Amino acid sequence: MGILDSVERGLERAVNGAFARTFRSGVQPVEIAAGLKRELEIGSVIVDRDRVLAPNRFIVRVSSADGKRLAGLGGNLERELTEVVLKHAGRQGYQLLGQPDVELRVDDSLTTGVLEIDASQVEGAVAWKAVIEVGGVQHPLRTGTTVIGRGSDADIRIGDNAASRQHLQILWDGRAGVARDLGSTNGSKIEGQRFREAALSPGTVITVGQTALRFQLVPARAPGSPAPTTVMDRSAGADQNLWRGL
Repeated sequence: MGILDSVERGLERAVNGAFARTFRSGVQPVEIAAGLKRELEIGSVIVDRDRVLAPNRFIVRVSSADGKRLAGLGGNLERELTEVVLKHAGRQGYQLLGQPDVELRVDDSLTTGVLEIDASQVEGAVAWKAVIEVGGVQHPLRTGTTVIGRGSDADIRIGDNAASRQHLQILWDGRAGVARDLGSTNGSKIEGQRFREAALSPGTVITVGQTALRFQLVPARAPGSPAPTTVMDRSAGADQNLWRGL
């Protein structure tokens, strides 16, 4: 990092800190998105006339209070922020060494309203893991079968009276997922249609009674790294205007 970069980062911290102390406002998702764009600009390196490399690994650090507040908003913010990185890199013609990854972490040394971003270039593809998201909580899928239902013997329990004790089975082989209804009383639906067996793609929502089960692929963190912070889910009524213009 050059001297000018260090000065710029120092000024950003001072300004952010001043605003946080004055207004005691928390970090907003749009501020994180803007910070990621800024890190892409600051961290980009011109390799030759047609090749500009930019960071693809981002650790967003926020205060404990901001972390708790963001964690209550749902489960998609990290994925949304990753899309922001991809979109901005595409617009600017930046190239990435591997798939982008955005991780939210709590830093107890930061005050409310202050965020800091550590950006780096990591070569290679990001490893992905499959999860079923229920009410903003992500449940990792093991290789093999996972049973979802109301019973205490289900691998993922849901408290929906319309669900059978063993309602649904998810088969995951490490590359592809299949949902299979286990002869439940009230059935399972995808896009309003009942099914016996259906292939899953990222973002597929299975409805059991009034409960939405979302199949997703998320970045697998390195051992010892904090689990992804669950924050925003648009389907839960989040403000759709939040991301316009990003």
